Amino acid sequence: MSRTPNYEFQEWWNKQREKNNNVDPLNDPKLDHSHSTPPPLFTALDVDSSSSSVAAKKERSRSARQLSWVCLLKFQQLAASLGWLSGGIFHLARTAHRRIVDSASLRGDSSRLYRAIRVFLVVVIVLLGFELVAYFKGWHFRRPDPSDVLGMLAVVYATWVDVRARYLSPPLQSLANLCTVLFIVQSVDRVVLILGCFWIKFRRLKPVASVDYDVGDHSVEDFPMVLVQIPMCNEREVYQQSIGAVCILDWPKERMLVQVLDDSDEVDTQQLIKAEVHKWQQRGVRIIYRHRLIRTGYKAGNLKSAMGCDYVKDYEFVAIFDADFQPTPDFLKKTVPYFKGKDDLALVQARWAFVNKDENLLTRLQNINLSFHFEVEQQVNGIFLNFFGFNGTAGVWRIKALEESGGWLERTTVEDMDIAVRAHLCGWKFIFLNDVKCLCELPETYEAYKKQQHRWHSGPMQLFRLCFFDIIRSKVSWAKKVNLIFLFFLLRKLILPFYSFTLFCIILPLTMFLPKAELPAWVVCYIPGVMSLLSVLPAPRSFPFIVPYLLFENTMSVTKFNAMISGLFRFGSSYEWVVTKKLGRSSETDLVAFEKESEPLMRSTSLHRSNSDSGIEELSKLELSKKTGKTKRNRLFRKELYLAFILLTASVRSLLSAQGIHFYFLLFQGISFLVVGLDLIGEQVS
Repeated sequence: MSRTPNYEFQEWWNKQREKNNNVDPLNDPKLDHSHSTPPPLFTALDVDSSSSSVAAKKERSRSARQLSWVCLLKFQQLAASLGWLSGGIFHLARTAHRRIVDSASLRGDSSRLYRAIRVFLVVVIVLLGFELVAYFKGWHFRRPDPSDVLGMLAVVYATWVDVRARYLSPPLQSLANLCTVLFIVQSVDRVVLILGCFWIKFRRLKPVASVDYDVGDHSVEDFPMVLVQIPMCNEREVYQQSIGAVCILDWPKERMLVQVLDDSDEVDTQQLIKAEVHKWQQRGVRIIYRHRLIRTGYKAGNLKSAMGCDYVKDYEFVAIFDADFQPTPDFLKKTVPYFKGKDDLALVQARWAFVNKDENLLTRLQNINLSFHFEVEQQVNGIFLNFFGFNGTAGVWRIKALEESGGWLERTTVEDMDIAVRAHLCGWKFIFLNDVKCLCELPETYEAYKKQQHRWHSGPMQLFRLCFFDIIRSKVSWAKKVNLIFLFFLLRKLILPFYSFTLFCIILPLTMFLPKAELPAWVVCYIPGVMSLLSVLPAPRSFPFIVPYLLFENTMSVTKFNAMISGLFRFGSSYEWVVTKKLGRSSETDLVAFEKESEPLMRSTSLHRSNSDSGIEELSKLELSKKTGKTKRNRLFRKELYLAFILLTASVRSLLSAQGIHFYFLLFQGISFLVVGLDLIGEQVS
């Protein structure tokens, strides 16, 4: 018998729900739930089953269409992204290929060294693959036993461990020990030079001139005849500032002659230089323009041809300035007086100063190197030995010394060092003036700097090979012979690039894969850090760049090593002469200064110039001609890139064996090679 439904309770319950605005009494905090009656488990609902099923079907169909559109949109976005990515990769690969091909036009990149580095990279990658497999299988801690059934890979790895321990590690360790000894010897030489520089500063040692042309009453005949030479070749960016600086030298004009030795093969550049020479001729300056039809022997041939002129015999001294050098007006008055009373003095060399040393990171690092070269090496050798390598410019030679030493020879690309060595063997002495500076320009691109360094490091090896027996047979003392052979040539020109490249770019990465051979931390980190600190002392403003300087010097070791080998064994690239590209950073300011400095000259000679002769107008013409040049591009340097991958691969192997200092050195050195290889150092171009 079924129970009768309680309709009165149901009606009351519905009213209560409407009254409370559909508030759930179970969740209302204002109600007392202790005596409340629970709601019924089931309520009566009037449901239209047919309409609800249709709505549900429409909702499901709408959701399916929306999902399809969303999927199509995602696929379209993915396809567009893949297309953009593939296009970017293709463009990057094409650009990289073009710029690598451009870089390969440098003959050094197609050398034997480049092929050896490429093979070395493949070997290192294969070895890293072995080590990674061994690490994840646990063989890195426990060598697998070939007698166990572990598979072919385990047998190969166990055999490799035995081979490297017995046959590879001992010779590598011996080579590492040899390079370490050379590194220590070269470091001792650098410390001795620093101590010599400190002694010079402490005792205030410096050359003393016997006459001062600024003091007293001197007649014109008291000033010796000076020939000033400006050799140049396609130097359209800097010819104006060098010619202008030389023409306003404070020296009696009838006692000085300026030779502009133009070897340019660009007709428009020749015309610009001729116009500049003609402008200064109209102002009363004794200046002549010379152009060789047969351009043999590079700079040495140019200087040799100029010294063959008949009127040269009337002059006693010759001052030489490269096209980007700007001597101060009192340059001759600060250098020529040192020859007075010193008949055995052949050369007075001035120091270089740089107008663009703070232009970018590359010029800052070059400034550190050259500041040490002049402040320490040149000054110490000049004070204690009366001999150093002529820097090729910003120096004054006694013409008699040039003639007795054989004159300019075309046998090497370092004619300045050649004539200095031959003059030293003939008994002539040199003086270096650290307080007389001549402004010049540093190369601002890595490509230009690399070409310059290749010439500077291949030429000395050519010269050493040619003059070794001349040094042995010379009549100078054995102490000077030892200094020339072992210090000047072997230690500073051959051993330095050899151990720097071999130790830090070859041996150190290999020791990560041959654990029995190792380099101690003091060789990798501590001594190089101390040497870098000593190198920065002559340029104290460069202390924040100690670490970049250390890394960059190791990066440049591949170029210097390649140049040294090519010069020593007479490879073809060692005889190439590439003019270092200049940008003429100071042209505009110098032209304004030259205009002001030349006003007294104009008044004294009663000459007047037209507005068309203005140096500023010449500068505008020069700027217009420069705009028509080709757009420069970043290059990719393959040797540096491959060495970057080698060092980064070795750093991964070092990380597996938890070698802290070695890992960080390899990592940062690899990044340094990568930055240089991508041409991201120096002046940024498109």
